Amino acid sequence: MKYIKDLREGDRLFDIYLCKFRQEAVTKNGKPYVNLILQDKTGTIDAKIWEPNNPGIEDFDTLDYIEVYGDVTSFQGASQVSVKRIRCCREGEYNPADYLPVSSKNIDDMYSQLTALIQSIQNPYLKQLLMALFVKDEAFVKAFRNSSAAKCVHHGFVGGLLEHTLGVAKLCDFYSQAYPVLNRDLLLTAALCHDIGKTKEISPFPENDYTDDGQFLGHIVMGAQMVAEKAAQIEGFPHAVLTQLQHCILAHHGKYEYGSPKVPAIIEALALNYADDTDAKIETFKELLENNSEEKGWLGYNRLLESNIKATQI
Repeated sequence: MKYIKDLREGDRLFDIYLCKFRQEAVTKNGKPYVNLILQDKTGTIDAKIWEPNNPGIEDFDTLDYIEVYGDVTSFQGASQVSVKRIRCCREGEYNPADYLPVSSKNIDDMYSQLTALIQSIQNPYLKQLLMALFVKDEAFVKAFRNSSAAKCVHHGFVGGLLEHTLGVAKLCDFYSQAYPVLNRDLLLTAALCHDIGKTKEISPFPENDYTDDGQFLGHIVMGAQMVAEKAAQIEGFPHAVLTQLQHCILAHHGKYEYGSPKVPAIIEALALNYADDTDAKIETFKELLENNSEEKGWLGYNRLLESNIKATQI
């Protein structure tokens, strides 16, 4: 199959993709059409069915695997598929592994590195909490290893949450060595736990969309609740340690306007905010470069990076 990342304007498309999203719509002139998002393991692409009543368009729904015939065009600088025909595929005609984006890094290796960091924690209460989550809670471990870190912004693939968490934790480990004023045990525990709420905020693949709890509460609040629930099961867990850990989680986006219920009030929360922001933005930039590997000019404005991005490097 021809993967989405390899599609270019002018290509003729005739292959099977996952229908990630479908929505009926109407043009300004009152003509009905259908918005689609097609997905494979390399990414997603917008698509339009301009003639939905065409007999060549079979019935299908979101999360169906569909054979798409159409042309790759460009709209406002982004690739788009103009769909001519669609056939709904049967099980056995496709390999689901081709349609789920997966981390380029080995998930088992990353998890071994994460558990090694847990073993390095000296505070017995924080270590017990981390063991309770990342070793003993089998349902959580399965969800954490397979979750994405975001719906689409960065690390939006199977293993993405693990990859992002490990990246943030490694940065925090470096910070603690460079700045001895930081409490390493608290900072690393906060780094490992800062996004655990995303296992409940975002549904598993192939859907990978916000849950009702995610919409109502968000991963920051749910993450703070989850560590409180685990701490309550550990006899004698110090209240002050728990509240500082929860504060780091609640403040890790740094500002109210970025979704944080609190802004950093302790130095570990500040360090976590910078580590989280660094890993997210570096990954976002990396994915932009990878998705535009053949481009040599400017890629346009990126909202997260707040800049017009240049593809070429010296």
